[in-house]
Amino acid sequence: MKKTTGFDRSTTRHWHPATQAVRGGTWRSEHGETSEALFLTSGYTYDDAETVAARFAGEEAGMTYSRLQNPTVAMLEERIALMEGAEACRTQATGMAAMTTALLCQLSAGDHIVAAKAAFGSCRWLVDQLCPRFGIETTVVDGRDNDAWEKAIKSNTKVFFFETPANPTMDIVDMKHVCSVAQAHGITTVVDNAFATSVLQRPMDFGADVVAYSATKLMEGQGRVLAGAVCGTEKFINDVLLPFQRNTGPNLSPFNAWVVLKGLETLDLRARRQSENALAVGKFVEKRVPKMLHPGLASHPQHSLAMSQMEACGPIFSFILEDRKQAMALLNALELVDISNNIGDSRSLCCHPASTTHYSVSAEARADMGVVDGMLRINIGLEDPRDLIADLDQALTRVGL
Repeated sequence: MKKTTGFDRSTTRHWHPATQAVRGGTWRSEHGETSEALFLTSGYTYDDAETVAARFAGEEAGMTYSRLQNPTVAMLEERIALMEGAEACRTQATGMAAMTTALLCQLSAGDHIVAAKAAFGSCRWLVDQLCPRFGIETTVVDGRDNDAWEKAIKSNTKVFFFETPANPTMDIVDMKHVCSVAQAHGITTVVDNAFATSVLQRPMDFGADVVAYSATKLMEGQGRVLAGAVCGTEKFINDVLLPFQRNTGPNLSPFNAWVVLKGLETLDLRARRQSENALAVGKFVEKRVPKMLHPGLASHPQHSLAMSQMEACGPIFSFILEDRKQAMALLNALELVDISNNIGDSRSLCCHPASTTHYSVSAEARADMGVVDGMLRINIGLEDPRDLIADLDQALTRVGL
C-alpha cells in the first residue's frame, strides 16, 4: 500500500469492511512506518506567512491547530467514515461530547426535537434537561411505535434522535420507517449506534442522516480511553458541525485517537465473536430469569426487526430479576464477570442501570422507559462462554434462581 492510499476513496470504498477497519485512513510519513504515527502536537509551523493565511482562509489544505486538525485524529476520522459509509466524520473527546455536538450544532431556541424515550441516561438528560434550558422544545415517544414519530411532529421539528438497540431496555427502532418519515418532513435523523457499530449495523443504509458514537465502547473495545464520533455528509460535518466544534472545543486527543485506531483493527473480529458469546450466554440465562431482553433471541418481541437491521445481535443484553435486592445480590455473587457500568469491552461486565447509568434520570422517566429496579445489563466479552455460563450459574443459584 502506498503512503496515501488509505485516503484515496476511489480505492478504499471498494475494500471489504474488515480491510477498511485495518487499512482505511492510513497516511504514512516520509519514514514509511507500518503502524499509524502518533502526532503529539498542539500546533504547527509554516515556511511562510502566506501559507498560514491561506490555510486559515480555507484556500489551502493543511494543518493549522489541533483543535481543528491533527494527522492522527484525521486518520481515525477517515477510517470511521469509510466503515460507516459516510462522506465525512469528526471525532470528539467522549461519546457524550459526540451526542451533544450532534444535537446542539443544528438546534436553536424555538426548535423542536423528538427523541425515543428508551435511551442512555445521559442522552435522556440532554433531551429532558439541557435542550429545554436553551429554549429547545422536546418530545419523547416510544421509539418502537412507528406511528408515534409522525404524530409527534410539529411545524418546528428539526431532529429525530434515537438509539437502537436502546440502552439498557434493548428496544429496537424501525430505522427504515422512522428515517423515511423524517425525510418526508425535512427532519434530520440522528442515530446513536454505539451498541452495534458499523460492523453489525449501518444506520445510513436505512436512511439515517447522522450517526453518532461513543467510540469508548466497541470501537476501542478494551476499556482504555474515551472517544466519540459523528458521521454525516460533508456539508453537514463541515458547514454545520465543524463551526460548533472548533469554537466549543470537545476535541479528541491524538493519543486517544491512536488507541481507537488500534481498536478498529480488531473490531470486526471482536464484535462478531462477542455477539456469538452473548447469544450462547443469553440462551442459558433466559431459562433462569423472570424476564429476558435480548434481541438475538426469538423471545424478544422485536427479534425479527432487529435481525433485519443487524448482522448479529451484539454483545449486550439485559434481564430482569424480582427486585433491586435480588439484582444487587446477583452482582455481588459474580466471581468472573466484573461489576462495571461500561459496555463494549473485551471483558464481561455487568451493572445495575437504575443505580448507575440511569441514576440521573428521574424515577418517573426510568419507570416509563422500563428501567426497573430488578434490571441488570450485561456486556459479554471474549472469555470462553462456558466460563461465563458457569459464573452466572453459580450466581443465579446463590440468589435462588
